[in-house]
Amino acid sequence: MLKRVRTIADYQFGRDAGRGLFPDGVAFQLSSSGRVRQILLDGVRLATLRAHDGRLTLSIAGALRLQECLAAPAYRVVIRDDVAEFILRGKNAFARHVVAADPGIRAGDEVLVVQDPDRLLGTGAAVLSGAEMLAFNYGVAVKVRQGRESGCFQEE
Repeated sequence: MLKRVRTIADYQFGRDAGRGLFPDGVAFQLSSSGRVRQILLDGVRLATLRAHDGRLTLSIAGALRLQECLAAPAYRVVIRDDVAEFILRGKNAFARHVVAADPGIRAGDEVLVVQDPDRLLGTGAAVLSGAEMLAFNYGVAVKVRQGRESGCFQEE
């Protein structure tokens, strides 16, 4: 199972992301049908494998691990300093608040929402591509699933 989730992470985030995200010794929570549902490290959720599309969603612990293994600006959306506290509490990031974004981000990608210089604020799903986030002045850019100071996460 470890090889499988590492391969999914490599496909989703790029080469060697799987090894950085999922070290040896992770545990798996399985669904009633026996499929991998969540990947845990020391009892803390790193990621969830979505059943409907087979992609990973990250927890804050998983986002921190991914941030360590991917050099900036990969999968990062940089937010203005004055809205950082809202992202920390799990609020969505709007396009007008985006300062920089990885041009390789596609709508639907799992992204890291950061404050310059690379301070993780939260994680969520990109609603716009990286180029669109910078071009647009309105609308949600990232649907934040979990902020670093929010106690719960929003399911899609």
